[in-house]
Amino acid sequence: MPSGTAPAGRRAAAVSLVGIRPELLTANALSSRLTAEVRGGGVRQVLEYARGVAVTPRTTAGPAADSGTTITFRPDAGVFDDTAACSFAALADRFRELAFLNRSLDISLTDERPPGGSRSVRYLYPGGARDFVALLDAGAGAPVHPDVIGFEREDPGMAGTVEVAMRWSSSPVNRILGFANSRPTPFYGGTHMEGFRRGSVAAINTYARQRGLLTAADPDLGAERIEEGLTAVVSVKLDHPEYFGSTRGGLGNTEVLECVGRAVREHLGSWLEEHPEQAAAVLGRMLGQARTG
Repeated sequence: MPSGTAPAGRRAAAVSLVGIRPELLTANALSSRLTAEVRGGGVRQVLEYARGVAVTPRTTAGPAADSGTTITFRPDAGVFDDTAACSFAALADRFRELAFLNRSLDISLTDERPPGGSRSVRYLYPGGARDFVALLDAGAGAPVHPDVIGFEREDPGMAGTVEVAMRWSSSPVNRILGFANSRPTPFYGGTHMEGFRRGSVAAINTYARQRGLLTAADPDLGAERIEEGLTAVVSVKLDHPEYFGSTRGGLGNTEVLECVGRAVREHLGSWLEEHPEQAAAVLGRMLGQARTG
């Protein structure tokens, strides 16, 4: 799993040269044996654990020509019954998701269990979130506009980056996914998602009023109307994420709301200005539904 060059607090990899990162603690505790091989800086190092406890000190195992992490683990039979098995499909789905969210990540998965021979998949998506939206949109009906709108921005105001990709389709259903440091977050459970909604609403309504598509007597288009048929991926990577909720699934960084909202408002607004024909198709669908709905 070759790693990219993301800043230290935002990596998708769960193991570093100093030990197990929090994302892998549960798997480590539930494994009778876990070995982590970490390659970086020209060095290959190995860490070994038994039921979450280090059994050997970190050792240098030789030089490394690449960078990345290899994890080998066995589920603890004292916790799981004999039927416990890793799902290739579930792992493949999650690894593909990680590759979409980290465009420099080249990730492979090999299953050597099938008696007829091993099976492997490899994921690398240079288009990042744009490629993710294109995949999600594949069965959503005809796109309202051909281009996937997308941008990525570093913002010191939230000590991190935001990447957004979005496109409207003819489907009445929306598909809006949020992620914080490559972890899935609920749509209404995070400041990044609220910032996305506010930024989208502001950009669409500002453009509509500037073009005379909404009069002074018309109310603003609401988020529910704007999000109809929308496929979007909103991904933030933060040096210091703060989570809330019983499962700590929601993102709570207050500064993220303003930063993401501003970024979406500016970039979506610019896209509408620069693509008037596609903008007309997007707004035409929203306004037509609003006046007949």
